[in-house]
Amino acid sequence: MNYFSHSTAIIDEGCSIGEGTKVWHFSHIMPNCTIGNNCNIGQNVVVSPEVVLGNNVKVQNNVSIYTGVECEDDVFLGPSMVFTNVINPRSAVNRRGQYSKTLVKKGASIGANATIVCGHDIGEYAFIGAGTVVTKEVLPYALVVGNPGKQIGWMSEFGHRLEFDQNSEAICEESKEKYQLSDGRVNKI
Repeated sequence: MNYFSHSTAIIDEGCSIGEGTKVWHFSHIMPNCTIGNNCNIGQNVVVSPEVVLGNNVKVQNNVSIYTGVECEDDVFLGPSMVFTNVINPRSAVNRRGQYSKTLVKKGASIGANATIVCGHDIGEYAFIGAGTVVTKEVLPYALVVGNPGKQIGWMSEFGHRLEFDQNSEAICEESKEKYQLSDGRVNKI
């Protein structure tokens, strides 16, 4: 075993867990999950069957990651945030096999208590504020807050809000990365 698992964690058969990953207290990793290298799975986390987590994914306490979710490398999932995987759930209707897919792209951060309604992808380095309910696709580098979630700005890869000048360019103050706003999208230059 090249990963750490707390004695109270449950890891079902058929999972692939990468080197340096840590799975903490009372978490349940269900069958056929793929979890990359150097991930941190916090306390009381549920990772449902066939979920894919890339390398260096940080999952804080009390997070539910349901079947149909894929997180690329360097994703941050804040405390008690949740993904859904069925648009129209009913207790008396079995919708297994009808799960909608959600892709969280490289470097995205999702804040505490946010809800991601299934079928809506989160772009690279997007930043979803605490308590936000995402009900549509989120663009790369977008800063989204509220219920329903609305884009209120742009974020750098380093995690700072971007302010664009009259030439539609911005510089992250701390990292000195440069960004261009063009046709309603941000690109790192």
